[in-house]
Amino acid sequence: MDRLARADEATRVLVVEDDESYREALELGLRAEGYAVDIAADGPEGLRLFAVHPPDIVLLDVVLPGMSGTEVCRTMRARAPVPVIMVSALGSEVDVVVGLEVGAADYVTKPFHLRELVARIQAVLRRVVPPPGYGEAPRPGAETKPVTVGPVMVDLGRRVVTVGGAPVYLSRREFDLLACLVSPVGQVWTRDELIDRLWAGRDLADTRTLDTHVRRLRMKLEPDPARPRYLRTVRGVGFRFDAAPGPAEADLEADLG
Repeated sequence: MDRLARADEATRVLVVEDDESYREALELGLRAEGYAVDIAADGPEGLRLFAVHPPDIVLLDVVLPGMSGTEVCRTMRARAPVPVIMVSALGSEVDVVVGLEVGAADYVTKPFHLRELVARIQAVLRRVVPPPGYGEAPRPGAETKPVTVGPVMVDLGRRVVTVGGAPVYLSRREFDLLACLVSPVGQVWTRDELIDRLWAGRDLADTRTLDTHVRRLRMKLEPDPARPRYLRTVRGVGFRFDAAPGPAEADLEADLG
């Protein structure tokens, strides 16, 4: 069975599901496959178990009483880079995109076969790469030097961004996108590369989700988002973050389709 670094333990799965029949079936089935399983019937209990018994992966129902699955996912992903598979009877394209936008690594539609779900779990765990030093105390001298481009400063180690010295709030996914684009500054990233890096290899039917995040970054970083100077479009390819930006260019996102 595929595992993370904790080779001395069974892979731990946290199941957050309000339907008792699904909870019981998942618990029995996953335990039979050799997983350690924690069960929660709602969002608050899921977050409590997430903190008390850190899982390797989360199976999270979208429709939960009181606190929605998307909000639970957003909170979990803000706390730790643990992969989340959304599980729901809602299977429209919009539902899937929303799940991925809040940080889910995959989306499984009910009803499903246990064998399929286990295959999804293993596939997600295979592509999980914990950030360097994740779970370890920082070592002296290992701090990452901030990246500065014009008025934009990106501190990758502290996950802090400022523009003209003023702090700018970025969502987790917006920061991850910016971190890619400045590592290194000036490198051209294709759309496929960015989607694969930020959405765990998920093959999206279109790139509207990526475009949305690029647009939000421009709103927060650019003096004129419609004519970006730093986060530039490379026509027919993708995007780059310019080290020495030239004149402002028209936003060409729509031309990339």
